[in-house]
Amino acid sequence: MGKKNTFTKVLAVVGTALVWFPVVFTLAIAAISSIPDRVLRFDYLLPAELFPVVLVGSLLLLWAALRARSHQKIIALGLGAMLVFLIGGQAIAVFTDLASGAAEATGWPWALVLASLVLYSLALMATGVAGVMLVKKLFILNE
Repeated sequence: MGKKNTFTKVLAVVGTALVWFPVVFTLAIAAISSIPDRVLRFDYLLPAELFPVVLVGSLLLLWAALRARSHQKIIALGLGAMLVFLIGGQAIAVFTDLASGAAEATGWPWALVLASLVLYSLALMATGVAGVMLVKKLFILNE
């Protein structure tokens, strides 16, 4: 294993926290806003809207993984997948006029946009899990 110094550990912990922030924030907002009315309110677009935070966190995680020589591939693949699914879903929404509201949110274009959001979220969580695994590996004293 490569460098396990404090700087690498800080990069990994901060990166992991930033990657998981949109997921935790979305769930917290859903819980807080659902309790008073007893109606489930869930903003499924929020993780995509918070992509700048995820991007910074993923880049920090990738930097830590490269320094530690551990989990680089899965973090890089997760970041790449997030970019592909987010940009791809946006492109589909723009080209099918869903983004402007000119087209109704139904049919195959809507299904593709929703599928891209689901795949983006799965890639986000996979990157977050890889971050947790990296942090765990960095903090284990026996290795």
